[in-house]
Amino acid sequence: MSPSSKRHATIYWTGFGIIIALLIVAPLVLPEFWRRFLTEILIWGLLAMSSDILIGYTGMVSFGHSAFFGLGLYGAAAALLMVKPPNLWLAILYGLALSAGAALFVAYFATRLRDIYFAISTLIFSQIFYVAIFTLTEITGGENGLNFSRPQLGIPGVYTIPFTSESLHWFVLAVVTASYLILRRITQSPFGMVLQSIRENEARTRAIGYPVARYKIVAVMLSGLFAGLAGVLYAFQNRFAAPDFVLFLISGEVVIFNVLGGIGTLVGPILGAAFFLTMREFLSRLFPYLASYLNIPHLAEFPYLIPLGVVFILMVIFLPQGLLGFARRWLNR
Repeated sequence: MSPSSKRHATIYWTGFGIIIALLIVAPLVLPEFWRRFLTEILIWGLLAMSSDILIGYTGMVSFGHSAFFGLGLYGAAAALLMVKPPNLWLAILYGLALSAGAALFVAYFATRLRDIYFAISTLIFSQIFYVAIFTLTEITGGENGLNFSRPQLGIPGVYTIPFTSESLHWFVLAVVTASYLILRRITQSPFGMVLQSIRENEARTRAIGYPVARYKIVAVMLSGLFAGLAGVLYAFQNRFAAPDFVLFLISGEVVIFNVLGGIGTLVGPILGAAFFLTMREFLSRLFPYLASYLNIPHLAEFPYLIPLGVVFILMVIFLPQGLLGFARRWLNR
């Protein structure tokens, strides 16, 4: 490793350690609402990071990640409702198994298509799962969803403690951090290099002898598995499952997270999720405040998603590489 590479690696891991330390300390100083909000950012960031395996590294835009996320959520809900007392590890296993099975099913058919046809096929599969969950009311609760209790942290029968907002945040942080390190290692492995080769030139990758179809299937399954893990964490956080989490609109937001933060970076989608969710929360509070301050009641009903959409359009035009790309260019001046 060259001195320059060592210096960059040192800076990277130092920054990584500082960010993790701040996230560990954060729930000790933040109010309850912002503590929960930060935990949700981590969960949505994991979902966005899982989709980056397809969008950023394989060049396959997926609008079906809401299906994997939602099935992970419902899988965890099923385990928590069927097993008494609720078992944390069984809920994780159920959620991952259901999302991985769905990802294999979708991958087998969708990866036979390319470009926009792949994206549309994933959207269709997402809608199929949504309709199934919405209509199977005896199993899924239909539009009313499912309510369940939160499992305890530990090993049942040995030692368990109830989740608090702080311990749940630390658990989510540990899972997201481990997921990032695993995905980072995968993307830097020979397997990850082949995925990037498929993104750059699929025909040439196939011509030199790589089984492109198999690599794409594995990429979809890997992406769906971590999306399902995000769904499991969301189940622990909110103790509620509903068909809306399987709706394709969730997938659209995930694509926005990737574009805002920086495609093909893993960290960028988490940054994009944090930026989008924080802006949405800020704007949803801003107009009611202005309505009260300026004594204009109708201003409270102003659709805050309009300025959020304007911000997104401006960022796509002026920051096409996302927030992370902009930060890298600014630091390298």
